[in-house]
Amino acid sequence: MPDEDGHPDVSEMELGSVMSALSDPLRRRVITELVGEGDGVERTCMSFELGVSKSTLTHHFRVLRESGLVFQVDRGNSRKVTLRRRDVNDRFPGLLDLLANEKSRKSVESDAVER
Repeated sequence: MPDEDGHPDVSEMELGSVMSALSDPLRRRVITELVGEGDGVERTCMSFELGVSKSTLTHHFRVLRESGLVFQVDRGNSRKVTLRRRDVNDRFPGLLDLLANEKSRKSVESDAVER
């Protein structure tokens, strides 16, 4: 059963929910940015600059939280988000590596287009 903030236990994380969360390009961008950060890095939801309304931003982070990909906590008047790296790696080995490789590949492709 998820905790009072909607974070599922590792054993409750389902592949379908995780893949559904990652199917949206904005949510996948959040996760790939967090994958590139150091372990345990906390960011505000607004720091991702997704270019959507506050209510849409809230929706995207709720989906990420309820799928188990991120841990979200209130810090004063903002919410901080952290990748649940260890939990995701334990439950779905290799998934975060795939996302990191996707980001690297897109970076290389974008460099090639600019030349």
